[in-house]
Order: sequence, then C-alpha cells, then structure tokens
Amino acid sequence: MQAEKFYYDNKIVKQFGIATIFWGVIGMLVGVLIAFQLAFPQLNFGLSFTTFGRLRPLHTNAVIFAFVGNALFGGGYYLFQRVLKARMFSDTLSKLHLWGWQFIIVLAAVSLLAGFTTGKEYAELEWPIDILIAVVWVIFGINMFGTILKRRERHLYVAIWFFIGTWVTVALLHIVNSFELPISLTKSYSLYAGVQDALVQWWYGHNAVAFFLTTPFLGLMYYFVPKVAERPVYSYRWSIIHFWALIFIYIWAGPHHLLYTALPEWAQALGTVFSLMLILPSWGGMLNGIYTLRGAWDKVREDPILKMFVVALTCYGMSTFEGPMLSLKSVNAISHYTDWTVAHVHIGALGWNGFLTFGMLYYMIPKMWGTTLYSRKLANQHFLIGTVGILLYAIPMYWAGFSQSLMWKQFTESGQLQYNFMETVTHIVPMYVLRGIGGTLYWIGALMAVYNLSKTMKQGSFIANEAAEALPLAALPLPSGKQHWHTWIERRPLKMLLFAVIAVSIGGLIELIPTFLINDNVPTITAVKPYTPLELQGRDIYIREGCYTCHSQMIRPFRDEEARFGEYSKAGEFVYDHPFQWGSKRTGPDLAREGGKYPNSWHYNHMRSPSEMTPGSIMPEYPWLYDNDLREENTPAKIRAMRKLGVPYPEGYDATCMDDLHKQQEEIVKNLKEEKINAHKEKEIVALIAYLQRLGTDIHKSNTVKN
Repeated sequence: MQAEKFYYDNKIVKQFGIATIFWGVIGMLVGVLIAFQLAFPQLNFGLSFTTFGRLRPLHTNAVIFAFVGNALFGGGYYLFQRVLKARMFSDTLSKLHLWGWQFIIVLAAVSLLAGFTTGKEYAELEWPIDILIAVVWVIFGINMFGTILKRRERHLYVAIWFFIGTWVTVALLHIVNSFELPISLTKSYSLYAGVQDALVQWWYGHNAVAFFLTTPFLGLMYYFVPKVAERPVYSYRWSIIHFWALIFIYIWAGPHHLLYTALPEWAQALGTVFSLMLILPSWGGMLNGIYTLRGAWDKVREDPILKMFVVALTCYGMSTFEGPMLSLKSVNAISHYTDWTVAHVHIGALGWNGFLTFGMLYYMIPKMWGTTLYSRKLANQHFLIGTVGILLYAIPMYWAGFSQSLMWKQFTESGQLQYNFMETVTHIVPMYVLRGIGGTLYWIGALMAVYNLSKTMKQGSFIANEAAEALPLAALPLPSGKQHWHTWIERRPLKMLLFAVIAVSIGGLIELIPTFLINDNVPTITAVKPYTPLELQGRDIYIREGCYTCHSQMIRPFRDEEARFGEYSKAGEFVYDHPFQWGSKRTGPDLAREGGKYPNSWHYNHMRSPSEMTPGSIMPEYPWLYDNDLREENTPAKIRAMRKLGVPYPEGYDATCMDDLHKQQEEIVKNLKEEKINAHKEKEIVALIAYLQRLGTDIHKSNTVKN
C-alpha cells in the first residue's frame, strides 16, 4: 500500500505560540509589579484595580492559564501531529479552541481587576467563565482524541500518555471544585463550606499545579528533549513507571497544604504519606530526561535550547524533592504561611515551565519558518540572564521565609514574644526588593526572546501547511515476537483513557467522599452563629479586595501563634463560611480573632491609611471604600443563597434582613461618631468594619495580644 500524503497544520501552533509570548510578557510584568508593591506600597497607586489583592490573582491566572496554558496547547498541537502522523482532527475545533481560550483569558483579566472573584486560590474565576473553560476543554479533548483515533502510528508515544492524563484529570478537578451557587452573573458562593471547602480547594489547587503545570510539560519534555538532543528517550520502562505512578499518587497529595489546620488528621496524614511517595516517580521522570542527554554534553555546552532544558529538568527535580519535604509536619511548621513557599513555587514556574517553554519556542519557530534561529548568542544571553533572575528571585525568598518563621517563633527569656508582627515584615523588605530585581531580569530575558523570535520569523518564510506522508494505520505491520505488556495499552487509546480515569479517580474519591460526611463529624459549637446581613456583605468586600492573599484566618496549635493571635482554630468555627478563608500566606497578621481587638475607629482609619495606624505597614490604602455605596439591594438574594447552602437563617428572613442590616449600620456609625469620625452608613467601609469586628468573637479568646 502506498504512503498517504497529508499536511501538518502549523498555523494553529504559530497562533498558540504567539499567544504564549504575548501573555507571558504581560503576566510576568504584573508579577514584577506586585513583587515591588510588597516593598513599596505606593506602587498600588491608590486605585481599586491596581492593588496587590486584585493584581496577585491576575498574575497567577495570567502565568498559569495564559502563558503556560497557551504553551502546552501550542507544543501539544505541534507534537500530536508529528508523533501521530496525522493532521489535527478538525481545523475548526482548533480555531474554536484557540480563540475560545483567548476570550477566556480576556474575561478573566477584566473580571479579576473588577473584583469579581470566588476567593479560591487558582480558581478565582466566576461561574460563567468556569462554564466557558469546561466547554473549551471539551473542544480540546475532542480534537486531541479525534487525532489519536485517525493516527498513522500504531503505538502511542509517551508524550501522548501525559496529555491524556492531563485532559482527564483537569476536567475532573475543574468540575468538582467549581460547584457553586450563583446569585448573579458576577457573584456566586461555593457549594462547600469551611473544612469541606478547604479540602476540595486544595485537592484542586495542588493538582492544578500537578496536572496543568507538570504532566503536560512532562509530555512536552519527552518529545522536545530527545528531538533537540537527537537521541532516544533513555528508558522506555522508566517512562511507563513515571506516568502511571505519577497520575495515581499525585491526586492524593493536596491535604499537605493544610497541615496543622482544622482539617481532620486522617486527611492530613494521607496527604503527607502520598506526598513522600511522589519523590520516586517524579525523580524517575527527571532522571529519564537528564539521562537522555548522556553522550550529548558537548552539544549541551553550545546549544542554548538544551541548556534551558537542563535547567528546566533540574528545577523540576528540585521542586519535586522540596514539595514532599514540605509535607513533613516538622518542615511544614516552619515553611507554611512564609515566603519559603513562594520561592518553592517559583523555582518550578520560572525554571521548569518558563525555561521549557522558551526552549520549545526556540526549537519550533525556526522549524515552522524553514530557517535557523536568528541569534544563538542572544538565546545564550537569555539563558544566562534568566538563570540569574531565577536565583535572585528564589534565594531572597528562601531567606525571607526562614527569617519570618524564626522571628515569629522567638520568645524572650521572660516568655514574651520577642518581635511584634510588623517587625517581622519590615525586616524582610530588602529581600522583597531583591526578589523584584530577580523577576525583572527574568522578564528582560523574555523580552529578549520576543526580539530573537520575531527576527527569526522575519528572516524565514512561514510554512502554514507542512507536507508529510506515512502509511495508513491499517497498512502498518503488526509487531512480531514477544511484546512488552504496555504495548497492548498503547495500541488502545480509549482503554488508556479509561485506565487513566480509574487511576486518578481512586485517590480523589477516597479523599472527597468523606468530605460530604465531615459536617456530621465536626464538633458542633453552639456559640457559632451565621453572619449578620451586614457582616455577610462585608465579607464579600473582603474577598473582592483579595485580602486572603495576605492574611490567613487559621490559627495553628503552636505556642507562638496562640500567644500572638489567640486560641487555635477549630473546625466548627467555619461551618457557615462559603468559601473558606484560611489563606496560604501571611504578609499581614492572621485575622481569625481580629474581632474586638481594636475599636471601630482604628479599622476606619487603618483602611484609609495603614501606615499611619501601623508605621512601616506595606498594606495598600483603600480610599474607594469610603466613596462606594454598599450594593445592599442584593442582600436578600445572598440570604436566600445561604439558606439553600444550609446556613440556618430563619425562614422568610430574606424579607426582613434589611432591617437588621440598617440597624447594624447605624450602630457602627454612631460608635464612630463618638470617636469624632463622621461616617456615612451606606458606604462599603461600614460593612467591612462589621465583618472584621465579627471575626473570632463567637469563640472565647484567651492569651490574645495585639499585633
């Protein structure tokens, strides 16, 4: 039978590649800005949409879903066609995928800057955008599996396995974590509450990193590293173990983000055990990539692409060793809520995802334009400046993390806390400056890549439809002799899909099914009551402004935390919290027991000018809270939504809740007037004060000192 002639679709790869570069430059620039905001709060500019609390979710979403997302789609479409020897299943679906994803990114940017957020890290986008994401993800899946089914290659190459695992798991994670009850196009409440919400969120949050930032990039690594090195993958058997062990184990590890919290001990223990097990498959994959370069080290010394791949694999190895170590309770007690975690995350993001992406672009673009890279020297300089940027970013953050933890835990000989919280903040400001410089260098490297790649495009001629030929699948000879057992799976993509679903579902089901029973097991605290209507409105403002990005609401059972913040947190305190607000970083103090620690006037003045009330504060100012009227007309809808979610407001309370809201507004304004402050009851600041003064007041506080 004659070979069939067909054409690879390079246009879709080109468009995803350009989107990768475009969003990467923007996302990294926002990252540089927020890095410097932590050293120079004036850079918040006094505007609602430029504060750290709104820009930080924009940065994480832009880098994860815009930069990395477009990179994995572009690289995926490039390698799918070549290892499957087939054009993508549908050009129309490819275009819908491309433009649908860019539309989602634009909606995400606009909505996050406007303050429309669910308040769940890495899943901040509101419900209409969540639905769009699901639709576009299904389009991607149909296009990918359609191409697999019409392939001209009998066996599925290892890179395809990782994309199958990615597609299945991301769909599962996104759907389960996005269950929410809408009250409008721009506002919804998580279906889960408190402890339950925390477990679901970090089951999603950890595995979003695992299956969006890791597994598809391992697929890219298994294709591009051998291609550039011109050597086969070191070990086929290692790749089998790497894939199946990784997708089975990874899904269990989420609870290690919640050690020492109110999460049940069984869930914390599961997270720790499986996190430690992750070292083996992760390092197996890293070594498989590094060993693929054996015999090609002379080329590595000269080739900037391979240099980037080596650093990417090294950073992957570092991150996947450090992650399990951070899941050990003794280590987590030091690292959690500190900048150590920030350093850990960015070693993976800048080194693994960033360098692998740039190396991939440096390889693909010359191929698709039928030319050579415009300047290898410039690419080598990009590699150097990017590497220095990673080091200048990470090392100060590690130092800052250690400093924070040591200072937080230090007591005097008389048994008093040695440092107030603000001293621990001002001490590490120089590290924030260095981190900003490191991020700037990395961003400059990205700009160098933009210049180098654009010049490469200009000197070549784009090949939109690249000619290829191969025998049809039916004409391929069956392998003779004894075959490895895994080849049976590789020839049956739908069965591989099924086995992948089973592998990732086991851990998720075992961890999540009990979450629906947790409410029955959480000790009831009769003193804990639902939020008043004004407090509920204030909580939504708190979430809108991204306060959770800097403040936690979870006091761990440590001597220093109880001495500084108050009695440790219990699971029963959070049964009415949709969503939970435990946080993951303490740039500012914990607020779990904030209620009653300061008078209303202090909060009023603090939100207007934090540095006046707390000298040295790096918190931004919030002047718009004093100008914006509270949207109180949606209060009944919020009460009805909470009732549907199980919050025990009296039946029919939505019809009378406005009376309680106005009464509490008047009480706060009256109290402020006694403090010589003329406030208007309808302003947002009054609602926010109501929420802050409520925090922790349901629980008896002991040994609490001011921060």
